[in-house]
Amino acid sequence: AEWYLRKPEVPDKITVTVYKVTGETNTDDLSPAQDAWSRPDVPLHALAMLKNAREGIEPIEEGVIGPLEQMANLQAATGFPLAYVGDVVGTGSSRKSATNSVLYFMGEEVPFVPNMKSGGVCIGEKIAPIFYNTMEDSGALPLEMDVSKLHTGLAIDIYPHQGVVTTHDNGSDNMENVLSTFEHKTPVLLDEVRAGGRIPLIIGRGLTSKARVALGRDASVADIFNIPGTPDATTTGFTLAQKMVGKACGVDGVVPGQYCEPAMTTVGSQDTTGPMTRDELRSLACLGFSADLVMQSFCHTAAYPKPVDVITHHTLPDFIRTRGGVSLRPGDGIIHSWLNRMLLPDTVGTGGDSHTRFPIGISFPAGSGLVAFAGATGIMPLDMPESVLVKFKGEMQPGITLRDLVQAIPYMAIQKGLLTVEKQGKKNVFSGRILEIQGLPKLKCEQAFEMSDASAERSAAGCTIQLDKEPIVEYLNSNVVMLKWMIAEGYGDARTLERRIARMEEWLANPVLMEADSDAEYFETIEIDLNELKEPILAIPNDPDASALLSEVAGTHIDEVFIGSCMTNIGHFRAAGKLLQQVKEPVPTRLWVAPPTKMDEAQLSDEGYYSIFGSAGARTEMPGCSLCMGNQARVAAKSTVVSTSTRNFPNRLGQGAFVYLASAELAAICAIEGNIPTVETYLKYMATIDSTAADTYRYLNFDELPDFVKSAAAVEISAEMKEAAQKMSLGNK
Repeated sequence: AEWYLRKPEVPDKITVTVYKVTGETNTDDLSPAQDAWSRPDVPLHALAMLKNAREGIEPIEEGVIGPLEQMANLQAATGFPLAYVGDVVGTGSSRKSATNSVLYFMGEEVPFVPNMKSGGVCIGEKIAPIFYNTMEDSGALPLEMDVSKLHTGLAIDIYPHQGVVTTHDNGSDNMENVLSTFEHKTPVLLDEVRAGGRIPLIIGRGLTSKARVALGRDASVADIFNIPGTPDATTTGFTLAQKMVGKACGVDGVVPGQYCEPAMTTVGSQDTTGPMTRDELRSLACLGFSADLVMQSFCHTAAYPKPVDVITHHTLPDFIRTRGGVSLRPGDGIIHSWLNRMLLPDTVGTGGDSHTRFPIGISFPAGSGLVAFAGATGIMPLDMPESVLVKFKGEMQPGITLRDLVQAIPYMAIQKGLLTVEKQGKKNVFSGRILEIQGLPKLKCEQAFEMSDASAERSAAGCTIQLDKEPIVEYLNSNVVMLKWMIAEGYGDARTLERRIARMEEWLANPVLMEADSDAEYFETIEIDLNELKEPILAIPNDPDASALLSEVAGTHIDEVFIGSCMTNIGHFRAAGKLLQQVKEPVPTRLWVAPPTKMDEAQLSDEGYYSIFGSAGARTEMPGCSLCMGNQARVAAKSTVVSTSTRNFPNRLGQGAFVYLASAELAAICAIEGNIPTVETYLKYMATIDSTAADTYRYLNFDELPDFVKSAAAVEISAEMKEAAQKMSLGNK
């Protein structure tokens, strides 16, 4: 363990100067989407951190270069390194680039590794779970505590072993003037800091154990490292998530607070984080993936590529395929709409996008470093979170859509006092916990993803949905044909696709699903009665938690409407098309339409919907993320927008834009009316949709599409891959 013992111990006292960003800091503030192209170049990308002026923040050039002079002057004035402090820190996307930017200004040099920094201190009343994990992975010290007494320019002493923060004492250790107290989320946090990060600690700890055995000693390293303990478990029942993670660890279940390393069955990577994941894989000397399936997409940059993106499009596919991964192609569409079709029920995975939220199984999204680790080693470190149960009951009322059920979750949590929109003293019962949904067992898997996808906006660590067997069987039968079609179309790595098909067919031969135990314990339970949900619920500007009933915002003038993102499927575009078909002239708003995949685009075109979109004056975009991330096309500055996208953070879709989040159906009506309609007007439009729902909300079942069936028929799964799939399935039992 000399690699570890030679490193300095975490000191008893750390002195820093507070750099406080009040309110909520999301990862788009730290790593703006418009600058995504520069993420692998850490010093260049860091220039854009906090480039938009806000209270207490003074960028050098508004919207271009962040507060470099302000930070430098502050550090020079006190002589101490800066610590990033905020009320709510790191919400939103899973961008390790956000952590990289913070540490570039507030971290410590890594010997012999140019431009990357480690260490540093990040303090928040709430720190979003993915951001917390990327801080851990980078060797930083993330601390959650009351920050009300901390302000920019204040020199503080942090006592990491005692959990106390005081005003700087100029050398004494009397701990007077206590400003705040804290507890470490994990007993190994200080080991991670000393090791230079969680991943070096895990790898090094494992190598140390193997070295001891090779030298004739016992394998235990508890005399050197703090070892995660197993919490006392008094319950005999497990939640669905606890069972899924347990299965991935070879046990019946895991309990909250238990450290584990579940097997990663499916790993996803997208193009604005993929180049960083590639760099991390190189640093891990990864020549082949150990995770069963790793998939790379190009959905964030394909429509409007910069020169650096074109290079990525040409080079990253081979990098992924030569390591046994599956690479999509520019123009194919959104990562999640493809990755979901490669999933196995009741398995665990991760992805370098915060919306990697499996509709079957469970995913714990992560930053690029942890995604690379999961892909390379086939496991992922996890401190098992607690679970919050959201239970639906009753029947959906006329005009109510699944998007309204999505927004009903934060709406009801606010009513119960479990969630606040105010950032100071922020309450969020979902933050860092698993959102487990029951009461909607008949949903199709495409619909289920609309529910699980939005758990990202709740800052949940993951999400499960209890579905019946029938929709999953239907989904996998379709997906087997799609994956065979991919092989026929030359997608690779073909062996990985064959192996996944074989595992799907194994499950279909004996389709058994896990269920939560009746005596499972949840941190909190929220019941939502569908009988009482009579009108749509929108997220209002500019916070996905902030919610309002349609009647409360009716009449608001709308400039632009966006129908697209991973929150949509083909049914939404049919519904929008049927509504737009009712008008004879172009709509009075600027309307954007972007289907999630090229298969959706082709089917909608065949059914005549693109003709309808064109007649309505819509701007149809290449399948992909389009406006959602804000790094490609953007809405007009200071416009008022209704969007079906995932988030409405300030400046995300457009500079100074006011963004409402709503269903595709309501968005289409807003496009037609030029304003947010009254409930009466909305229901009048929706009557035509409800009456044709069976035709409208049909999904892409590839086993019923002749061209796909024909291509799939020519593909045979090798005996070698069938055997490999069988061994994997046996290993997970």
